[in-house]
Amino acid sequence: MKKIVLLCLLFITTSFCLHAQDKEAILKVLETQRLAWNNGDIEGFMKGYWRSDSLLFVSSKAPTHGWNATIAHYRKTYPDKAAMGKLTFTVLKVDLLDADNAFMLGGWHLDREKDAPGGYFTLWFRKINGEWKIVVDHTS
Repeated sequence: MKKIVLLCLLFITTSFCLHAQDKEAILKVLETQRLAWNNGDIEGFMKGYWRSDSLLFVSSKAPTHGWNATIAHYRKTYPDKAAMGKLTFTVLKVDLLDADNAFMLGGWHLDREKDAPGGYFTLWFRKINGEWKIVVDHTS
């Protein structure tokens, strides 16, 4: 009986540690994006996304399908560092759904010279080849 209890405790402890490591890795994706954005580096920002035709980005205007279309959208909407402004995120929730999928809810805010837009986002992360990537982004 003691062996069963010890095995259960070991399993729970291991699961908790892996869970915490995954959440930390997901938050690091967002922080890396924020730093790239604030340096005017859209290509660096896009490294957080799944480089696939199946990537889905949904804005308040329309869905965009694919990594190439998404980066083109960002380049058109934010043509220079002034348009990009300074980005901050507020993470409200990170839920690991299973070993390879996670959901995030948060807020975004841009400080720019003439305005300060902001809103909310939901992100679906998937662990692909050992790395967490955004596979669906709904930002409004």
